[in-house]
Amino acid sequence: MRGREAWGSFDTVYFGGGTPSLLAPENLARIFRALKANFQCDIEEATLEADPETITREKAEAWLVAGFNRVSLGAQSFNDAELKAAGRMHRRADISAAVEALRAAGFPNLTLDLIAGLPHQTAESWRDSVESLVRLNPEHISIYMMEIDEGSRLGREAIAGGARYSAGELPSDDAMADFYERGCEWLADAGFEHYEISNWAQAGLQSRHNLKYWRREPYLGLGAGAHSFDGRRRWANAHEPAGYVASIERGELPTEQEQVVTDKQALEEEIFLGLRQLSGIDLGRLTGGLDAGLLTRIDEMRVDGLVIVEGDRMRLAPERLAVSNEVFVGLMEAVGA
Repeated sequence: MRGREAWGSFDTVYFGGGTPSLLAPENLARIFRALKANFQCDIEEATLEADPETITREKAEAWLVAGFNRVSLGAQSFNDAELKAAGRMHRRADISAAVEALRAAGFPNLTLDLIAGLPHQTAESWRDSVESLVRLNPEHISIYMMEIDEGSRLGREAIAGGARYSAGELPSDDAMADFYERGCEWLADAGFEHYEISNWAQAGLQSRHNLKYWRREPYLGLGAGAHSFDGRRRWANAHEPAGYVASIERGELPTEQEQVVTDKQALEEEIFLGLRQLSGIDLGRLTGGLDAGLLTRIDEMRVDGLVIVEGDRMRLAPERLAVSNEVFVGLMEAVGA
């Protein structure tokens, strides 16, 4: 961590990586005050991650007083069978109740998420989830593709080809891609701007904080397991809270991993993160420029309809967003080859 002057002024803050809404509101307020006391802050967007079952109007009002103006609500699905299979504690009714409490408290900016590919999910239940979410009229929506976590019992069972823990009820990859594509269509029809592969927003309400990641702007992570980037270096804090606290108490930085980003890695990141944005990337501004191998691969992908190149601007073809990893892998293989 560098001195406060080296970082300049912070204009966004994001409390996440777990369920910070479980913390007592007064503790969240203390953390917020500590940030303002120790760093130059002109916070315009302050987001708190929250699970629906943890929200009450009283807590929401306290969050506003503390300085939060945006809540990221982990909805994931509006189908109780899917939520149960995913191990979530909340149910469909809790999501609506949470949004009602947040709006009643005065929150002006809400973001809700859904997961495409949950166990038991069908075309009908997926459409119901998307339509139910839209009816709640959040300012921002995220749709994530189901990822198998080998550390979870569902993930281990799915990898082993078993059927326990609803692993046998996971939709196929083709079905999951279809859910995503239908979701893109329905959200466009509802007036949401698709600005990043997994994110949609009402006009002018994109996540300012997350845009920093995709644009490779510096960010500082505080807390156990938090990651940081200063434009040239990336580092991660100790993952275990006890180890993190012990380092702080010894007056030591809690850094567990550190990496200086090479020009090749910077180029890979600019391509991978930049193409996640639907506006694409400016090829003329890429680190180190474009060598012959990368130019050839880009042209091959253009001919195959995977990317669209207009002047110096390249973006993913809209109909290929669901298989974006194919494009990313192909381009990464060409960098420095």
